[in-house]
Amino acid sequence: MIGKRYILAAFLMLFLAGVPALSAPSPAQTRPQAAPAPAQLENAPKTEQYTLSHDRYEKAVAFSRSQYTLYFVSFFYGLLILVLVLRLGVAAQFRNLAERFSDRRWLQAALFVPLLFLTLDVLDLPLAAYRHSLTLRYELSVQGWGSWLWDWSKGEMIEILFGFLLVLILFAVIRRSPRRCWLYFWMAALPIALAAFFISPWVIDPLFNKFEPLDSRHPELVTAIEKVVHRAGLEIPREKMFLMQASLKSNAINAYVTGFGASKRVVVWDTTIQKTTTDETLFVFGHEMGHYVLNHVRDGFLFAAFTLLGAFYLAFRGLHWALDRWGILWKVRGDDDWAALPVMLGVLSVILFFASPVFNGFSRMQEAHADIYGLEVTHGLVPDSAEVAAHAFQVLGEVDLSDPNPPDFITFWLYSHPPVADRLVFAHTYDPWAKGQSPRYVK
Repeated sequence: MIGKRYILAAFLMLFLAGVPALSAPSPAQTRPQAAPAPAQLENAPKTEQYTLSHDRYEKAVAFSRSQYTLYFVSFFYGLLILVLVLRLGVAAQFRNLAERFSDRRWLQAALFVPLLFLTLDVLDLPLAAYRHSLTLRYELSVQGWGSWLWDWSKGEMIEILFGFLLVLILFAVIRRSPRRCWLYFWMAALPIALAAFFISPWVIDPLFNKFEPLDSRHPELVTAIEKVVHRAGLEIPREKMFLMQASLKSNAINAYVTGFGASKRVVVWDTTIQKTTTDETLFVFGHEMGHYVLNHVRDGFLFAAFTLLGAFYLAFRGLHWALDRWGILWKVRGDDDWAALPVMLGVLSVILFFASPVFNGFSRMQEAHADIYGLEVTHGLVPDSAEVAAHAFQVLGEVDLSDPNPPDFITFWLYSHPPVADRLVFAHTYDPWAKGQSPRYVK
Protein backbone atom coordinates (compact mmCIF):
# COMPACT_ATOMS: atom_id res chain seq x y z
CA MET A 1 0.00 0.00 0.00
CA ILE A 2 1.18 3.51 -0.75
CA GLY A 3 1.40 5.34 2.56
CA LYS A 4 1.12 8.98 3.41
CA ARG A 5 4.84 9.73 3.51
CA TYR A 6 5.53 9.46 -0.18
CA ILE A 7 9.06 10.79 -0.34
CA LEU A 8 9.98 8.38 2.44
CA ALA A 9 7.95 5.67 0.73
CA ALA A 10 9.91 6.20 -2.47
CA PHE A 11 13.14 5.83 -0.52
CA LEU A 12 11.81 2.69 1.16
CA MET A 13 10.96 1.19 -2.23
CA LEU A 14 14.68 1.33 -2.97
CA PHE A 15 15.40 -0.32 0.36
CA LEU A 16 12.72 -2.99 0.03
CA ALA A 17 13.80 -3.81 -3.51
CA GLY A 18 16.64 -5.65 -1.82
CA VAL A 19 14.39 -7.79 0.39
CA PRO A 20 12.56 -10.24 -1.89
CA ALA A 21 10.38 -12.84 -0.17
CA LEU A 22 8.54 -16.03 -1.05
CA SER A 23 5.17 -14.38 -0.52
CA ALA A 24 3.66 -11.01 0.25
CA PRO A 25 2.58 -11.79 3.84
CA SER A 26 -0.22 -10.01 5.59
CA PRO A 27 0.86 -7.68 8.41
CA ALA A 28 -0.14 -10.00 11.23
CA GLN A 29 -1.71 -13.41 11.04
CA THR A 30 -2.71 -16.42 13.10
CA ARG A 31 -0.90 -19.00 15.14
CA PRO A 32 0.15 -21.99 13.06
CA GLN A 33 -1.60 -25.31 13.18
CA ALA A 34 0.33 -28.55 13.31
CA ALA A 35 2.10 -29.46 10.10
CA PRO A 36 1.11 -32.73 8.41
CA ALA A 37 3.48 -35.54 9.08
CA PRO A 38 5.72 -36.69 6.23
CA ALA A 39 4.02 -40.07 6.12
CA GLN A 40 0.68 -38.37 5.57
CA LEU A 41 2.09 -36.38 2.66
CA GLU A 42 3.51 -39.50 1.04
CA ASN A 43 0.09 -41.16 1.01
CA ALA A 44 -1.80 -38.00 0.01
CA PRO A 45 -2.92 -37.39 -3.59
CA LYS A 46 -0.85 -35.10 -5.80
CA THR A 47 -1.31 -31.38 -5.16
CA GLU A 48 -2.00 -30.39 -8.77
CA GLN A 49 -4.37 -27.48 -8.10
CA TYR A 50 -4.86 -24.91 -5.37
CA THR A 51 -7.99 -26.03 -3.53
CA LEU A 52 -9.73 -24.82 -0.39
CA SER A 53 -12.58 -26.12 1.70
CA HIS A 54 -15.89 -24.32 1.15
CA ASP A 55 -15.54 -22.33 4.38
CA ARG A 56 -11.92 -21.44 3.70
CA TYR A 57 -12.74 -20.52 0.09
CA GLU A 58 -15.45 -18.08 1.18
CA LYS A 59 -13.12 -16.51 3.72
CA ALA A 60 -10.27 -16.22 1.22
CA VAL A 61 -12.46 -14.48 -1.34
CA ALA A 62 -14.04 -12.13 1.20
CA PHE A 63 -10.73 -11.26 2.85
CA SER A 64 -8.95 -10.69 -0.46
CA ARG A 65 -11.72 -8.47 -1.80
CA SER A 66 -11.64 -6.40 1.38
CA GLN A 67 -7.87 -5.94 0.99
CA TYR A 68 -8.21 -4.84 -2.63
CA THR A 69 -10.90 -2.33 -1.72
CA LEU A 70 -8.90 -1.03 1.22
CA TYR A 71 -5.85 -0.45 -0.99
CA PHE A 72 -7.69 1.92 -3.33
CA VAL A 73 -9.68 3.55 -0.54
CA SER A 74 -6.44 4.22 1.34
CA PHE A 75 -4.88 5.91 -1.67
CA PHE A 76 -7.76 8.31 -2.25
CA TYR A 77 -8.24 8.89 1.46
CA GLY A 78 -4.54 9.79 1.72
CA LEU A 79 -4.91 12.30 -1.08
CA LEU A 80 -7.94 13.80 0.63
CA ILE A 81 -5.98 14.24 3.86
CA LEU A 82 -3.17 16.04 2.03
CA VAL A 83 -5.60 18.34 0.25
CA LEU A 84 -7.32 19.21 3.53
CA VAL A 85 -3.98 19.86 5.27
CA LEU A 86 -3.19 22.35 2.50
CA ARG A 87 -6.65 23.84 1.97
CA LEU A 88 -7.28 24.42 5.68
CA GLY A 89 -3.89 26.07 6.08
CA VAL A 90 -2.54 23.43 8.50
CA ALA A 91 0.74 23.12 6.59
CA ALA A 92 1.16 26.92 6.53
CA GLN A 93 0.50 27.09 10.27
CA PHE A 94 3.11 24.42 10.94
CA ARG A 95 5.57 26.38 8.79
CA ASN A 96 4.89 29.59 10.69
CA LEU A 97 5.37 27.78 13.97
CA ALA A 98 8.68 26.30 12.78
CA GLU A 99 9.95 29.68 11.57
CA ARG A 100 9.07 31.29 14.91
CA PHE A 101 10.81 28.43 16.68
CA SER A 102 14.22 29.10 15.06
CA ASP A 103 16.00 30.83 12.20
CA ARG A 104 18.07 27.73 11.53
CA ARG A 105 16.68 25.59 8.73
CA TRP A 106 17.56 22.25 10.30
CA LEU A 107 15.82 23.19 13.55
CA GLN A 108 12.77 24.31 11.58
CA ALA A 109 12.75 20.90 9.86
CA ALA A 110 13.16 19.17 13.21
CA LEU A 111 9.83 20.71 14.28
CA PHE A 112 7.94 20.82 10.97
CA VAL A 113 8.57 17.24 9.81
CA PRO A 114 7.38 15.47 13.01
CA LEU A 115 4.31 17.76 13.19
CA LEU A 116 3.34 17.07 9.59
CA PHE A 117 4.07 13.34 9.61
CA LEU A 118 2.28 12.73 12.90
CA THR A 119 -0.73 14.71 11.72
CA LEU A 120 -0.96 12.70 8.49
CA ASP A 121 -0.42 9.37 10.22
CA VAL A 122 -2.83 10.00 13.07
CA LEU A 123 -5.49 10.90 10.52
CA ASP A 124 -4.64 7.68 8.67
CA LEU A 125 -4.68 5.63 11.88
CA PRO A 126 -8.38 4.62 11.63
CA LEU A 127 -7.74 2.92 8.29
CA ALA A 128 -4.61 1.23 9.64
CA ALA A 129 -6.57 0.00 12.65
CA TYR A 130 -9.37 -1.24 10.41
CA ARG A 131 -6.82 -3.16 8.35
CA HIS A 132 -5.60 -4.90 11.49
CA SER A 133 -9.16 -5.54 12.65
CA LEU A 134 -9.81 -7.42 9.40
CA THR A 135 -6.99 -9.85 10.19
CA LEU A 136 -8.52 -10.34 13.62
CA ARG A 137 -12.01 -10.81 12.22
CA TYR A 138 -10.84 -13.47 9.78
CA GLU A 139 -8.77 -15.13 12.52
CA LEU A 140 -5.52 -14.37 10.77
CA SER A 141 -3.93 -12.33 13.55
CA VAL A 142 -2.78 -13.10 17.07
CA GLN A 143 -1.19 -9.72 17.67
CA GLY A 144 -2.99 -7.80 20.40
CA TRP A 145 -3.92 -4.18 20.00
CA GLY A 146 -1.31 -3.04 22.50
CA SER A 147 1.48 -4.82 20.63
CA TRP A 148 0.14 -3.57 17.30
CA LEU A 149 0.02 0.04 18.53
CA TRP A 150 3.54 -0.25 19.91
CA ASP A 151 4.79 -1.48 16.52
CA TRP A 152 2.96 1.43 14.89
CA SER A 153 4.67 3.83 17.29
CA LYS A 154 8.12 2.38 16.61
CA GLY A 155 7.42 2.66 12.90
CA GLU A 156 6.52 6.31 13.42
CA MET A 157 9.79 7.02 15.20
CA ILE A 158 11.83 5.37 12.43
CA GLU A 159 9.78 7.16 9.78
CA ILE A 160 10.28 10.55 11.40
CA LEU A 161 14.01 9.96 11.76
CA PHE A 162 14.52 9.01 8.11
CA GLY A 163 11.92 11.51 7.00
CA PHE A 164 13.69 14.37 8.76
CA LEU A 165 16.97 13.45 7.07
CA LEU A 166 15.42 13.10 3.60
CA VAL A 167 13.30 16.24 3.85
CA LEU A 168 16.30 18.23 5.05
CA ILE A 169 18.27 17.04 2.02
CA LEU A 170 15.31 17.64 -0.28
CA PHE A 171 14.87 21.29 0.66
CA ALA A 172 18.62 21.90 0.75
CA VAL A 173 18.96 20.82 -2.89
CA ILE A 174 15.82 22.78 -3.86
CA ARG A 175 17.37 25.97 -2.46
CA ARG A 176 20.78 25.27 -3.99
CA SER A 177 19.67 24.06 -7.44
CA PRO A 178 15.96 24.55 -8.15
CA ARG A 179 16.22 23.22 -11.72
CA ARG A 180 18.18 20.04 -10.98
CA CYS A 181 17.07 19.35 -7.43
CA TRP A 182 15.25 16.18 -8.52
CA LEU A 183 18.56 14.70 -9.73
CA TYR A 184 20.59 15.71 -6.68
CA PHE A 185 17.93 14.43 -4.28
CA TRP A 186 17.89 11.11 -6.11
CA MET A 187 21.67 10.88 -5.90
CA ALA A 188 21.57 11.56 -2.16
CA ALA A 189 18.78 9.02 -1.52
CA LEU A 190 20.65 6.07 -3.05
CA PRO A 191 23.49 5.80 -0.48
CA ILE A 192 20.99 6.34 2.34
CA ALA A 193 18.90 3.44 1.02
CA LEU A 194 21.97 1.22 0.80
CA ALA A 195 22.99 2.16 4.34
CA ALA A 196 19.51 1.36 5.63
CA PHE A 197 19.56 -2.03 3.90
CA PHE A 198 22.98 -2.74 5.41
CA ILE A 199 22.06 -1.91 9.01
CA SER A 200 18.49 -3.24 8.91
CA PRO A 201 19.30 -6.80 10.10
CA TRP A 202 21.18 -5.40 13.08
CA VAL A 203 19.16 -2.29 13.99
CA ILE A 204 15.68 -2.15 12.42
CA ASP A 205 14.48 -5.76 12.17
CA PRO A 206 15.07 -6.59 15.87
CA LEU A 207 12.81 -3.69 16.85
CA PHE A 208 9.81 -5.58 15.47
CA ASN A 209 10.67 -9.28 15.77
CA LYS A 210 12.77 -11.62 17.88
CA PHE A 211 15.69 -13.50 16.32
CA GLU A 212 17.91 -16.30 17.52
CA PRO A 213 20.48 -18.62 15.91
CA LEU A 214 18.71 -21.26 13.82
CA ASP A 215 21.33 -23.82 14.83
CA SER A 216 20.35 -23.58 18.50
CA ARG A 217 16.76 -24.75 17.86
CA HIS A 218 16.95 -26.68 14.59
CA PRO A 219 20.47 -28.01 13.93
CA GLU A 220 19.09 -30.73 11.63
CA LEU A 221 17.44 -28.10 9.44
CA VAL A 222 20.68 -26.12 9.24
CA THR A 223 22.46 -29.26 8.06
CA ALA A 224 19.80 -29.79 5.37
CA ILE A 225 19.99 -26.13 4.30
CA GLU A 226 23.76 -26.42 3.96
CA LYS A 227 23.26 -29.12 1.33
CA VAL A 228 21.11 -26.75 -0.72
CA VAL A 229 23.62 -23.93 -0.23
CA HIS A 230 26.55 -26.09 -1.34
CA ARG A 231 24.66 -27.26 -4.40
CA ALA A 232 24.16 -23.61 -5.34
CA GLY A 233 27.91 -23.03 -5.00
CA LEU A 234 27.52 -20.63 -2.08
CA GLU A 235 29.04 -20.50 1.38
CA ILE A 236 26.78 -19.35 4.22
CA PRO A 237 28.21 -20.01 7.73
CA ARG A 238 25.86 -21.58 10.27
CA GLU A 239 26.19 -18.49 12.46
CA LYS A 240 24.64 -16.45 9.62
CA MET A 241 21.39 -18.45 9.78
CA PHE A 242 18.66 -17.15 12.10
CA LEU A 243 15.22 -18.14 13.32
CA MET A 244 12.58 -15.40 13.53
CA GLN A 245 9.76 -15.90 16.04
CA ALA A 246 7.05 -14.84 13.61
CA SER A 247 4.36 -16.86 15.40
CA LEU A 248 4.19 -14.21 18.14
CA LYS A 249 2.42 -11.99 15.60
CA SER A 250 1.95 -13.77 12.31
CA ASN A 251 1.07 -17.04 10.67
CA ALA A 252 2.69 -16.17 7.34
CA ILE A 253 5.18 -18.65 5.92
CA ASN A 254 8.47 -17.17 4.83
CA ALA A 255 12.24 -17.35 4.70
CA TYR A 256 14.57 -14.76 3.27
CA VAL A 257 18.15 -13.63 2.76
CA THR A 258 18.83 -10.05 3.78
CA GLY A 259 21.66 -7.58 4.22
CA PHE A 260 24.95 -7.59 2.39
CA GLY A 261 28.58 -7.88 3.35
CA ALA A 262 28.97 -8.29 7.08
CA SER A 263 25.20 -7.99 7.69
CA LYS A 264 24.15 -10.69 5.19
CA ARG A 265 22.14 -13.49 6.78
CA VAL A 266 19.54 -16.21 6.21
CA VAL A 267 16.29 -15.91 8.16
CA VAL A 268 13.71 -18.69 8.50
CA TRP A 269 10.39 -17.95 10.19
CA ASP A 270 9.31 -20.37 12.92
CA THR A 271 5.89 -20.53 11.26
CA THR A 272 7.49 -22.00 8.16
CA ILE A 273 9.06 -24.79 10.20
CA GLN A 274 5.82 -25.42 12.12
CA LYS A 275 3.50 -25.41 9.12
CA THR A 276 5.62 -27.26 6.55
CA THR A 277 7.83 -30.32 6.32
CA THR A 278 11.60 -30.01 6.22
CA ASP A 279 11.60 -30.66 2.46
CA GLU A 280 9.05 -27.87 1.91
CA THR A 281 11.13 -25.52 4.04
CA LEU A 282 14.12 -26.34 1.83
CA PHE A 283 12.12 -25.33 -1.26
CA VAL A 284 11.10 -22.08 0.42
CA PHE A 285 14.74 -21.44 1.24
CA GLY A 286 15.82 -22.40 -2.28
CA HIS A 287 13.42 -19.83 -3.70
CA GLU A 288 14.86 -17.11 -1.48
CA MET A 289 18.42 -18.12 -2.27
CA GLY A 290 17.53 -17.82 -5.95
CA HIS A 291 16.99 -14.09 -5.50
CA TYR A 292 20.61 -13.66 -4.44
CA VAL A 293 22.16 -16.13 -6.89
CA LEU A 294 20.23 -14.53 -9.78
CA ASN A 295 21.22 -11.03 -8.63
CA HIS A 296 17.61 -10.03 -8.03
CA VAL A 297 18.65 -7.87 -5.09
CA ARG A 298 21.01 -5.85 -7.26
CA ASP A 299 18.68 -5.76 -10.26
CA GLY A 300 15.65 -4.86 -8.16
CA PHE A 301 17.53 -2.04 -6.49
CA LEU A 302 18.74 -0.65 -9.83
CA PHE A 303 15.30 -0.98 -11.41
CA ALA A 304 13.65 0.84 -8.50
CA ALA A 305 16.40 3.46 -8.49
CA PHE A 306 16.11 4.41 -12.16
CA THR A 307 12.32 4.22 -12.14
CA LEU A 308 12.27 6.58 -9.17
CA LEU A 309 14.64 8.93 -10.96
CA GLY A 310 11.89 9.49 -13.52
CA ALA A 311 9.29 9.69 -10.76
CA PHE A 312 11.24 12.40 -8.94
CA TYR A 313 11.62 14.42 -12.14
CA LEU A 314 7.88 14.26 -12.81
CA ALA A 315 7.15 15.05 -9.16
CA PHE A 316 9.16 18.29 -9.24
CA ARG A 317 7.49 19.30 -12.48
CA GLY A 318 4.12 18.52 -10.91
CA LEU A 319 5.05 20.49 -7.81
CA HIS A 320 5.59 23.68 -9.83
CA TRP A 321 2.39 23.08 -11.79
CA ALA A 322 0.37 22.69 -8.58
CA LEU A 323 1.93 25.72 -6.90
CA ASP A 324 1.23 27.89 -9.96
CA ARG A 325 -2.45 26.95 -9.74
CA TRP A 326 -3.12 26.78 -6.00
CA GLY A 327 -0.03 28.07 -4.19
CA ILE A 328 -1.68 31.35 -3.14
CA LEU A 329 -4.81 29.54 -1.95
CA TRP A 330 -2.70 27.16 0.14
CA LYS A 331 -0.48 30.01 1.44
CA VAL A 332 2.64 28.31 0.06
CA ARG A 333 5.32 30.87 -0.81
CA GLY A 334 7.36 28.73 -3.19
CA ASP A 335 8.96 25.34 -3.78
CA ASP A 336 11.50 25.91 -0.96
CA ASP A 337 8.73 26.65 1.56
CA TRP A 338 8.25 23.93 4.18
CA ALA A 339 4.53 24.15 3.50
CA ALA A 340 5.22 22.88 -0.03
CA LEU A 341 6.10 19.44 1.34
CA PRO A 342 2.48 18.15 1.38
CA VAL A 343 2.18 19.27 -2.25
CA MET A 344 5.26 17.24 -3.14
CA LEU A 345 3.89 14.27 -1.20
CA GLY A 346 0.58 14.44 -3.03
CA VAL A 347 2.12 14.73 -6.49
CA LEU A 348 4.58 11.91 -5.81
CA SER A 349 1.78 9.74 -4.40
CA VAL A 350 -0.13 9.97 -7.68
CA ILE A 351 2.98 9.14 -9.70
CA LEU A 352 3.89 6.14 -7.53
CA PHE A 353 0.28 4.95 -7.53
CA PHE A 354 0.20 4.76 -11.31
CA ALA A 355 3.71 3.31 -11.35
CA SER A 356 2.62 0.43 -9.09
CA PRO A 357 1.91 -1.94 -12.02
CA VAL A 358 5.44 -1.31 -13.30
CA PHE A 359 7.10 -2.14 -9.97
CA ASN A 360 4.82 -5.12 -9.35
CA GLY A 361 5.21 -6.47 -12.87
CA PHE A 362 8.99 -6.43 -12.50
CA SER A 363 8.68 -8.11 -9.11
CA ARG A 364 6.39 -10.86 -10.47
CA MET A 365 8.95 -11.63 -13.15
CA GLN A 366 11.70 -11.98 -10.55
CA GLU A 367 9.51 -14.16 -8.33
CA ALA A 368 8.74 -16.50 -11.23
CA HIS A 369 12.45 -16.95 -11.92
CA ALA A 370 13.11 -17.54 -8.21
CA ASP A 371 10.46 -20.28 -8.27
CA ILE A 372 12.34 -21.92 -11.15
CA TYR A 373 15.57 -21.72 -9.19
CA GLY A 374 13.94 -23.19 -6.08
CA LEU A 375 12.60 -26.12 -8.12
CA GLU A 376 15.97 -26.75 -9.74
CA VAL A 377 18.16 -26.44 -6.66
CA THR A 378 16.00 -28.92 -4.69
CA HIS A 379 15.60 -31.38 -7.59
CA GLY A 380 17.37 -34.60 -6.60
CA LEU A 381 17.97 -33.39 -3.05
CA VAL A 382 14.41 -34.05 -1.86
CA PRO A 383 12.07 -36.81 -3.05
CA ASP A 384 9.44 -35.69 -5.58
CA SER A 385 10.59 -32.07 -5.42
CA ALA A 386 7.79 -30.86 -7.73
CA GLU A 387 5.11 -32.18 -5.35
CA VAL A 388 7.00 -30.75 -2.38
CA ALA A 389 6.96 -27.29 -3.97
CA ALA A 390 3.31 -27.58 -5.01
CA HIS A 391 2.25 -28.58 -1.51
CA ALA A 392 4.29 -25.72 -0.04
CA PHE A 393 2.26 -23.31 -2.19
CA GLN A 394 -0.95 -25.03 -1.08
CA VAL A 395 -0.07 -24.52 2.57
CA LEU A 396 0.98 -20.94 1.83
CA GLY A 397 -2.40 -20.21 0.24
CA GLU A 398 -4.37 -21.82 3.05
CA VAL A 399 -2.47 -19.96 5.75
CA ASP A 400 -2.61 -16.54 4.06
CA LEU A 401 -6.15 -16.90 2.70
CA SER A 402 -4.75 -16.29 -0.78
CA ASP A 403 -7.35 -15.42 -3.40
CA PRO A 404 -8.00 -18.59 -5.46
CA ASN A 405 -8.91 -16.58 -8.55
CA PRO A 406 -7.86 -12.91 -8.38
CA PRO A 407 -9.19 -10.64 -11.16
CA ASP A 408 -6.67 -9.98 -13.94
CA PHE A 409 -6.72 -6.25 -13.25
CA ILE A 410 -5.95 -6.80 -9.56
CA THR A 411 -3.09 -9.14 -10.40
CA PHE A 412 -1.72 -6.58 -12.86
CA TRP A 413 -2.00 -3.66 -10.46
CA LEU A 414 -1.41 -5.07 -6.98
CA TYR A 415 0.33 -8.44 -7.07
CA SER A 416 4.09 -8.42 -6.47
CA HIS A 417 4.04 -12.23 -6.80
CA PRO A 418 2.23 -14.49 -9.27
CA PRO A 419 -1.06 -15.82 -7.84
CA VAL A 420 -0.56 -18.89 -5.65
CA ALA A 421 -2.77 -21.01 -7.92
CA ASP A 422 -0.53 -20.26 -10.91
CA ARG A 423 2.65 -20.97 -8.97
CA LEU A 424 1.32 -24.29 -7.74
CA VAL A 425 0.45 -25.47 -11.26
CA PHE A 426 3.84 -24.31 -12.55
CA ALA A 427 5.61 -26.37 -9.88
CA HIS A 428 4.18 -29.51 -11.52
CA THR A 429 4.50 -28.44 -15.14
CA TYR A 430 8.14 -27.29 -15.00
CA ASP A 431 10.08 -30.48 -15.69
CA PRO A 432 13.04 -30.02 -18.08
CA TRP A 433 14.61 -33.25 -16.83
CA ALA A 434 11.76 -35.44 -18.12
CA LYS A 435 11.92 -33.67 -21.49
CA GLY A 436 15.66 -34.20 -21.84
CA GLN A 437 16.29 -30.46 -21.58
CA SER A 438 18.93 -28.67 -19.57
CA PRO A 439 17.77 -26.81 -16.44
CA ARG A 440 17.94 -23.05 -16.74
CA TYR A 441 20.03 -22.23 -13.68
CA VAL A 442 21.18 -25.26 -11.67
CA LYS A 443 22.96 -27.70 -13.98
